[in-house]
Amino acid sequence: MNNQQTSPNPDSPVFSRTTSTPADATAARLMEVAKENGFGTLHSYDLKQILTSKGFPQTKACHVLEVCNPAQASKVLAADYGMNIMLPCRISVYEDDGKTVIAMARPASLIGLFAPKAELQAVAREVESTMVKIIEDTAGGS
Repeated sequence: MNNQQTSPNPDSPVFSRTTSTPADATAARLMEVAKENGFGTLHSYDLKQILTSKGFPQTKACHVLEVCNPAQASKVLAADYGMNIMLPCRISVYEDDGKTVIAMARPASLIGLFAPKAELQAVAREVESTMVKIIEDTAGGS
């Protein structure tokens, strides 16, 4: 197991960790850890399988998981219903250079591009904090 931060800059719009655990097992573990932290997995896309089935063969595993905490999503929608474009949150699990990367776009960075309202920023920071924990726990506990 290799738990290494690959996006050390806290101002980076992307947060990621690496692990030596295969991508398929990491994606399954991430779903469990997300649930333990109040986030349900709404959908999981296997991009390797999807693109290969459409005639575009892929050699590396890549899973994109849509996760959501209903209470936090409700807060976002109550503050600005147009922010439904930000929902659900996505976490990617993919193979790169012999390792598995778990990555997300930081919710606080993204929401700031669209709606600088203070209440939305507060929710985004809470969501981001939990999602960072989910990624770290997945990478560290895989």
